[in-house]
Amino acid sequence: MATHKLENYLRTYRKRSGLTQREVAFLVGCRNGAQVSRYEKRRRLPPLRTALACEAAFGVPVSVLFAGLREVAGQAVGERMLALRSKLETSTAQGRDARIAAQKLRWLAVRRPLPPGNTNTTS
Repeated sequence: MATHKLENYLRTYRKRSGLTQREVAFLVGCRNGAQVSRYEKRRRLPPLRTALACEAAFGVPVSVLFAGLREVAGQAVGERMLALRSKLETSTAQGRDARIAAQKLRWLAVRRPLPPGNTNTTS
């Protein structure tokens, strides 16, 4: 049975660290603790630079800090990969274009989106 993941776990890791929102804001380069609060309450998504700063501060990969978002993004990519595969398989390309389509299909055959819960970013 798949478990529902929270959109993010910023509050969890902040609480574990014993830091205040203001202290986390300072560490990750936000103006104030209110910004961190908005991220924790999922009212706003942090910019990539801030998300990576959270990773550095807590020592936890972004894909874990934002596990719910990672899961949704992975599912969407998986669906689009299937659509691309279908499009390439029904293509009537010839010559060079056919070779390129075949190369893409080989790549798609070995590249699978990460299953929910898997935070390993290497394939």
